[in-house]
Amino acid sequence: MNGPSRRAVLRGGAGLSALASGVLAAPAVIAQGKPFAGTTINASCFQTTFFEYLKSYFPQFEDKTGIKVNFNMQAFPVYNQRTDLELSTKGSALDVVNATFIYTGRWIGAGWLTSLDAFTKDPKMTPADWAPEDFVAGTQSAMQNAKGETFAFSWEGGAMIQSAARYDLIEKAGLAMPTTFDELIKVCDATHGKEGVSAFTADKLHHWNWIPYLMGAGGGVFKAPPENLTPTLNTPQAAQSGEWYANLLMKYGPDGLLSYSDDQAMRSQMSGRANIRTQSITWMVPLAKHAESTVQKTVRYGLMPSGPAGNFAGCNSHGLGIPAGSKKKEAAWEFIKWALSKETLAMVVKDHGYPSVCRLSIINSREFKNVLTLNGQDVASLYLEVLKLGGKSGYMKYRTVPIYPQVGDKINKAIERIATKQQAAPEALKQAQAEAIQDLQKAGIKVDL
Repeated sequence: MNGPSRRAVLRGGAGLSALASGVLAAPAVIAQGKPFAGTTINASCFQTTFFEYLKSYFPQFEDKTGIKVNFNMQAFPVYNQRTDLELSTKGSALDVVNATFIYTGRWIGAGWLTSLDAFTKDPKMTPADWAPEDFVAGTQSAMQNAKGETFAFSWEGGAMIQSAARYDLIEKAGLAMPTTFDELIKVCDATHGKEGVSAFTADKLHHWNWIPYLMGAGGGVFKAPPENLTPTLNTPQAAQSGEWYANLLMKYGPDGLLSYSDDQAMRSQMSGRANIRTQSITWMVPLAKHAESTVQKTVRYGLMPSGPAGNFAGCNSHGLGIPAGSKKKEAAWEFIKWALSKETLAMVVKDHGYPSVCRLSIINSREFKNVLTLNGQDVASLYLEVLKLGGKSGYMKYRTVPIYPQVGDKINKAIERIATKQQAAPEALKQAQAEAIQDLQKAGIKVDL
């Protein structure tokens, strides 16, 4: 999901000529004599274009506050492993960290991150117009504990939507964008192979792509995450959904689909070789914006189709937080406050077309809507709807438990075995269930047996 660099993905997405123009005031900081002059803070995150963009504005931040930022980015697994170790010792080497979505439950629950409420509720530290309530609830739910205390603020929201690269083929069949699982199959049946176009495409991260279909069918990954992490992959609902999804991939997907990366799946749509995909918005924008896209005039967007149990579009987020062991918490908050201010985010969107911001004021702005008006369609509203949907019931909690990467690997392999007919769905998912339980028990997690 965090995948390859978004340079190519975001190329051609810049716009927002009016946003963050001279009418916007400078981001609020304590300032007044630069009380932090001479202070250096250490910050870290996984490799991402957002912080590559943000680093170009660091001189502005230092000029306003006197704070120098030593910002280090690493590969996603390396960052998470090193940060998990540093946080677990409550060391003081880091002052600002990325609160990675799949680790927030562990890091917040263990008391390894600092509550930010003391900063946001102190008018001397944070002006009222910084507006913590401006962050979309769906992106903030993973950044809070059960008491509602906030330990990070989101800089990225990953919202799963649906795109049809060759919507014209769907129109020719007398149909519309599918809104249910049944309609999706009907559209695929009617359009697959027309003009040499495969009806569906996806990438190989089934532990992200399949789960909305699993939940829509009434199944789930765990019994009641994060409290009860007993896997539920051996249920009839999971077997039925696993077989259904594997059939969707193999019957309607292009050759070689099971090995597709995020980028390959995107390019299968951009080239017009494949039609429908359900994935995060970042991979959908290029269909309408990228200079190499051949489907700019035919692409159409919609919400993730719903199943009998409802709509469970994937929704994740990453945030900035302060380690409990940091000795420079006030300076760290100044950085977070500046980096995620309305004004700074407006600059990043204006200059780089960044599509995954988490502030309502930016998402609802005319300029942001202009950037995410794709082939005449308001995709910004779809993005916001998914973020809100993810915050309503907390259904994404399954992904915030630290053991999920290991369980996700078992899911990937099970779907592959089903798709290649190495195993029937019940047997493949029963095996995944047993292997997941072993991983959980090795991690010291109790499960219902």
